[in-house]
Amino acid sequence: MIIEINNITKVYQVGTQEVHALRGVSINIDENEYLAIMGPSGSGKSTLMNVLGCLDTPTSGDYRFVNQLISDMNDDQLADIRNREIGFVFQTFNLLPRATALHNVELPMIYNGTPASKRKKIAKEALDRVGLGDRVNHRPNELSGGQRQRVAIARALVNNPKIILADEPTGNLDTRTGEEIMEIFENLHDNGNTIILVTHEEYIAEHTNRIIRLRDGKVERDESLNGN
Repeated sequence: MIIEINNITKVYQVGTQEVHALRGVSINIDENEYLAIMGPSGSGKSTLMNVLGCLDTPTSGDYRFVNQLISDMNDDQLADIRNREIGFVFQTFNLLPRATALHNVELPMIYNGTPASKRKKIAKEALDRVGLGDRVNHRPNELSGGQRQRVAIARALVNNPKIILADEPTGNLDTRTGEEIMEIFENLHDNGNTIILVTHEEYIAEHTNRIIRLRDGKVERDESLNGN
């Protein structure tokens, strides 16, 4: 078991109002699963993604990441998990505009102190894996949307994370390019990565092996997809 979430809640204070974003969510995720989190706007899917990625902490309930209780960790330990154990892919790519593809991919390794010579080698290999070995010196404005997302995926891979969290990874892409990005995720899953993606697109979720559907902060349905 790589992730165990037991009865977590998340309550935000907005002015004088309490917003209950998550209401008693329990989920187990095994190593090498490939799953989608779906739900309408306001269902809690982004909040759940932030909790899974250790970007936010639940109000109550337990979150265990590889048998480690997240609530017992300090800020430095949580930052270390985010850097080493979780690869993030965002809808808006989050690339440095003036940096080359290679330097963008190197960034997580700069933060954890990987030597420069080793960083460049690993970053180049990651770009090769996503089909961008010939674009290492291109900046984001010299790349298409699909190529920028490939750079973001390569960046998520360089620390060999236990899970990849992808938040609407095809949201800014046309359908054909989105399908190409999903092929990359499928290959990563075939090679042993655990992948969790948030999407509102049914055809994107159908690439995965499991769909968790949220509504009003609760798990409405947790279904396995046969044949994937």
